[in-house]
Amino acid sequence: MLPLRRKPKADKGGAVPRKSGPPNSLFGEILDWMLAPLLFLWPISIIVTHNVADNIANQPYDLALADSVRTLARFVSIDGGQVAVSFPAPPRALFRADQDDVVYYQVADDEGRTLSGDAEIPPAPMPRSLVGEEVLLRDELIHGEEVRVAYRFLKPAPEIFDRLVVVQVAETRNKRTDLASRVVTGVLLPQFAIIPLAVVLVWVGLSRGIAPLNRLQSLIRRRRPTDLSPVEPSAVPEEVRPLIVAYNDMMVRLEENLQAQQRFIADAAHQMRTPLTGLKMQTDLAMHETDPDQLRESLARIAESTDRAAHLINQLLSLARAEASFEKLYAVERVSLDAVVREVALDLFPRAQAKHIDLGVEAGDQELFIEGNTVLLRELVKNLVDNAVKYTPSGGSVTARTRFAGSPILEVEDTGPGIPEGDRERVFERFFRVLGSGVDGSGLGLPIVREIAELHRAAVTLDSAPGGKGTLARVVFPRTHLHPPPIVQGDYDAL
Repeated sequence: MLPLRRKPKADKGGAVPRKSGPPNSLFGEILDWMLAPLLFLWPISIIVTHNVADNIANQPYDLALADSVRTLARFVSIDGGQVAVSFPAPPRALFRADQDDVVYYQVADDEGRTLSGDAEIPPAPMPRSLVGEEVLLRDELIHGEEVRVAYRFLKPAPEIFDRLVVVQVAETRNKRTDLASRVVTGVLLPQFAIIPLAVVLVWVGLSRGIAPLNRLQSLIRRRRPTDLSPVEPSAVPEEVRPLIVAYNDMMVRLEENLQAQQRFIADAAHQMRTPLTGLKMQTDLAMHETDPDQLRESLARIAESTDRAAHLINQLLSLARAEASFEKLYAVERVSLDAVVREVALDLFPRAQAKHIDLGVEAGDQELFIEGNTVLLRELVKNLVDNAVKYTPSGGSVTARTRFAGSPILEVEDTGPGIPEGDRERVFERFFRVLGSGVDGSGLGLPIVREIAELHRAAVTLDSAPGGKGTLARVVFPRTHLHPPPIVQGDYDAL
C-alpha cells in the first residue's frame, strides 16, 4: 500500500534534521501529569487556606467587638433632649486596655456628628431597615491602618427624640492577623514535608507499576533472532494487551514473509540451476567441437542460454525490488501514466518490429496522472507489454492504451493465443507458465505486475481480448486527478 508521509528536507550539509516527536518515556509522561496538577493546585490551596484562616480569626474577635458595642449602647442616655454617655469608668480604661490592638469608640448622630468618643472612625452607612439590636460589622482604615468596626443604630426615646444614634467600636487587626498567620503556618508547614513525600511515593508506585513492562522488555530481548512465537497476552497487564496482540499479529506476518522468502529462494535456486546447467553443458560441448559450423551453432545456443539466464536474473531482481517496497521507502510523486506507457513502448518497439508485430499506443484527450513510484510503474508497464510481445506470434498486434472511466485504467491487448480461463489466476503465481505456449519464460512477469499493482492500491485482471483472440490485461488505479494539482513544496515517500 502507499500511505503518504512528508519526507524530511535535508539541510545544506545533507543531513536530515531529527523530528521532535512526542515524549518517549511513559514513566516521565505519567509523572508529569500527576505532579504538574499538584504543583498547580498548591498555590491555590495557599490562597484558600489564607481566606479560611481570616474567617476563623475574625469570628471570636467579632463576637467580642459586638459585645463591646452592646456594652457601649447601655451607657447611652437622653437627658433634656440631649444624648449623653455615662461611663462607669474612664473610657480609656474600658476600650484601650489591649496591649496588641488599639480600640476606638464613638457615639454619633445619623448625620455623622460625633457626640462622644473618637472622631477618627468614619461615619457608618445608613441601613435600609433596623432590626432590633442587630450589630453590624465592616472594615475601615484609620490613620492608614486596617481596623474592624462593629456598630449599632439606636433610637433611645422615639416619643421625645426621633434622631438615630450610632454606636461604633473599632479595633485594629493585629491579633486577627497573628491568629490567621498561625493557622496558615500550621496548615502549610506540613505540606512542605507532604509534597516531597508524595513525589517519592508516586515515583516508587510508578516504578512498581511499570515493572511488568520491564519484565516484558527483558523477555523479548532474551529471545533468539529466529524465535517468532507469540507472547502470551494473559501474562502482561491488561493495558498492554492490545499492544501485545498487535505485536503477535506482526510476528505472524513476519513469519509468513520469511516463509515466502524461503520458498522464493528455493524456487529461484531451482529455476537458476536449469539454465546454468544447460549453459555449462553447451560450453563443454563447444570446447570439444572442431567443426567451425558446429562451433558457431554451439556459441549461438550459449548466447541464447545466457540471454535466458540474464532475463531470469533481471526478473528476480525486479520481483525482489517490488517486494522490498513493502518495507523500504520509495519516493512517491505525481506520474504521467501516458508518458510512462509511451517510454516503455519506444523501448520495446525494436523487439516488436523484429517479430513483425504492430505495437501501438492509444491515449485519451486528457493526460492521466497517478501518484506512485516512476521506477516501479515502468517495471509494471514493461512486463505487461513485454509479455504481450513475447507471446504474440509474428504478424500480430499489441496495443497499450490508457483511459479514464471513473479511475485511471491501463490496458494491454494482444492477438496472441490467450490464457485459458482456469489459468488466469494461476499465472500470477511465481514461476508458473501455461503449458503449450511454445515460448520460454521465467514465470515472474505477471507476479511482478501484481506485486507492483498492490503497492499502488491497483487491481489487475486478465480477460479475453474483445476480438475473441488474445489477452486483455487491465490495471485499474485508484481514482485521482486528470490534471496535476499545483506543485506543493516538499517530497513524499511511501511507507
